[in-house]
Amino acid sequence: MPHHRTFYSRVDLETIFELIEPHSSVLDLGCGDGELLLKLMKEKQIDAHGVEINADLVSECIAKGIPTLHSDLNAGLGDFPDNSFDYVVLSQTLQQIRRPDYILADLLRVGRRGIVGLINFGYWKVRGYLLLRGAMPKSPALPYEWYDTPNIHLSTLKDFERLCRQLNIRLAKQINIANRKRGQLLPNLRPNLFAELAVFVIERG
Repeated sequence: MPHHRTFYSRVDLETIFELIEPHSSVLDLGCGDGELLLKLMKEKQIDAHGVEINADLVSECIAKGIPTLHSDLNAGLGDFPDNSFDYVVLSQTLQQIRRPDYILADLLRVGRRGIVGLINFGYWKVRGYLLLRGAMPKSPALPYEWYDTPNIHLSTLKDFERLCRQLNIRLAKQINIANRKRGQLLPNLRPNLFAELAVFVIERG
């Protein structure tokens, strides 16, 4: 699972922070060093739990006082009973999971709401990079070489929306992001082409 970069360098995490109501219960899947959960605990008094595959990061989370399970998301969320959390967060991680459809269904089994941050491979700069350079795109959101990338399922926002329809998942909210900014005209008009990232609030249909 990916390691979260510094909180303030990631507008998707800032967006997720704002979406979560105070005193909620939150499970962060692929929580990295726990930066999001720690900020939520300090400023919104949430009941935080994390899941992370990197043992060093799990230790770091626990040292910060964040209950964190050392686990591979590809194994599912069987350790958590139904309806355990108000929110389950999955940010910039879906593309790294072997079966995105399974994890989305499991996410909404254990959580009342899901918050999914998604890299958009339909973004115009990504399309242009491949078209003009003939090479796999690289950007701040996609920093890896093609041969060492953890991203195994490259999807656009349209692909994600189609999968949600197939799984009977309702998109309760969508926040589009480009150039580290939200609420811009073009990303909101044509998100699949002009949004670099999007944050979705999802619910059972």
